[in-house]
Amino acid sequence: MNELYEQAKQATEELISIAKLKKGDIIVVGCSSSEITGSKIGTDSKPDTAKEVFFGIYDVLKAKGIYLAAQCCEHLNRSLVVENDYAKTHNLEIVNAIPQPKAGGSFGTVAYSAFEHPVLVETLSADAGLDIGGTLIGMHLKRVAVPVRLQLNHIGDAIIIAARTRPKYVGGQRAVYDENLE
Repeated sequence: MNELYEQAKQATEELISIAKLKKGDIIVVGCSSSEITGSKIGTDSKPDTAKEVFFGIYDVLKAKGIYLAAQCCEHLNRSLVVENDYAKTHNLEIVNAIPQPKAGGSFGTVAYSAFEHPVLVETLSADAGLDIGGTLIGMHLKRVAVPVRLQLNHIGDAIIIAARTRPKYVGGQRAVYDENLE
């Protein structure tokens, strides 16, 4: 299990560096504990597996002041577990559900129990994301998502797809762009 923690930590640290994330930003993470352990997504929820991966990610983010949005499974319409202060500060509409391993997924369940003041929201626009096991996080990223190839492309048996975001280019051929916003 410690290997899963280390893999999650490594992927998170690399994504933070590539995406140039800073304090106050938010990463959305979708995670299939079933896929990590070699089963088909949604068929073999593993709370202990999710816990190792969650804390590998969360420990890094918390130390840097970056928020985590934990995507729940399709049974909760891919709602997100976030800290209440983030939801309030960003004027996000809170929805009423408490994730469970078979209705929300193990990763969302672990996040809900680990956060100080967890709430669920239906949507947000994250600065970056980790999709561990094909959970489809794209709907929760800012409008221009850029694929990121990480050195580590699996956690356990699950494929990792990572993304960063950038502001939209507007103005056409004559426009000058700020390279610092890439």
